[in-house]
Amino acid sequence: MIMTNSLTKEELSRYSRHISLQEVGLAGQEKIKAASVLVIGAGGLGCPALQYLAAAGVGRIGIIDFDKVDISNLQRQILYTTEDIGKSKAKTAAARLSANNPLVTFHSYTEQLTVENALTIIESYDIIVDGSDNFSTRYLVNDACVILNKPLVFGSIFKFDGQVAVFNYTDDKGHRGPTYRCLYPEPPEDGEMPSCSEIGVLGVLPGIMGTLQANEALKLILGIGHPLSGKLFTLDALTMQTHVFDIHANPENYGIKQLGKYDFSCETTLHESINVKELKALLDKQTEVLLLDVREQFEYDLCRLEGSLLIPMNTIPQHVQDLPKDKNIIVYCHHGMRSAAIVNFLKSNGFDKVSNLEGGIHAWSMEVDDTVAVY
Repeated sequence: MIMTNSLTKEELSRYSRHISLQEVGLAGQEKIKAASVLVIGAGGLGCPALQYLAAAGVGRIGIIDFDKVDISNLQRQILYTTEDIGKSKAKTAAARLSANNPLVTFHSYTEQLTVENALTIIESYDIIVDGSDNFSTRYLVNDACVILNKPLVFGSIFKFDGQVAVFNYTDDKGHRGPTYRCLYPEPPEDGEMPSCSEIGVLGVLPGIMGTLQANEALKLILGIGHPLSGKLFTLDALTMQTHVFDIHANPENYGIKQLGKYDFSCETTLHESINVKELKALLDKQTEVLLLDVREQFEYDLCRLEGSLLIPMNTIPQHVQDLPKDKNIIVYCHHGMRSAAIVNFLKSNGFDKVSNLEGGIHAWSMEVDDTVAVY
């Protein structure tokens, strides 16, 4: 980042609470002023991230979102008002943020991020904050950041759960952290996820997680603290339990040289499911079932259903021949999304006695056995 000249009198007053921090000071605030951040998606995560980055005095902020404000957005996207319904999110956000801090330069992109424009847009920013809500954009953004060597601040929300991490970050010692693909190597196959329009979210959750994304971006700009590089921060808003999991880098994921195809569907048709109380009744009757856990090893180590078999979702195709087709198989994960995908996969491979556990192990913890850890 190029350093600016000293701050103006107005900037000294506006950012005085930053400047008074020993870890920031005048030099740190000048770093913030010299920085540029692109926020992808001006929705639930993007709104709070944008508000705090703009208020902090980030010199140049890009906002990309092709969508328009809908009445259903107002439950969580509090940057907008009822009068904004039908207006461009990117333009409306830029205007409202500029009113809060006219010292920041805003660039609004009212187009969809695509393979054709991603590299051009992302290249001109120091830090990328991903507030998108779909796998297509997440993998596109990750791959573009790897190609351009840009740090990526990731966030995601689902119902009551949120995640934040920093990907593709090279620290001052030259150590490059993991990428998004190191955590999620491949996107789900088309048709393996619940309908995006049917997934609800507690309105306050994106406010919390988007603010945490802004915090990570500012830490990267200032070079202070410990960024969530190589770490995945998770929050359960129902219990306020948080965890930080280690993410290990796979050097092969640094080798991306060109963008691919990112047209991933988020629709699924679930063949068969069972709820946690029905499963408990089966187990109480000592009905013979195979409990198949398709989470990751670190999740399995944290909590699991007794007697379950762990085969992480991404490795199921390599182990499908090891699973018995003559037994009743109950597939479970954290909340029931990954297991729904595996149920469909197994059904398509000749497994007739397979069901998805609705709500996953989280529902089991909340409704059946509260001694099972919630994460």
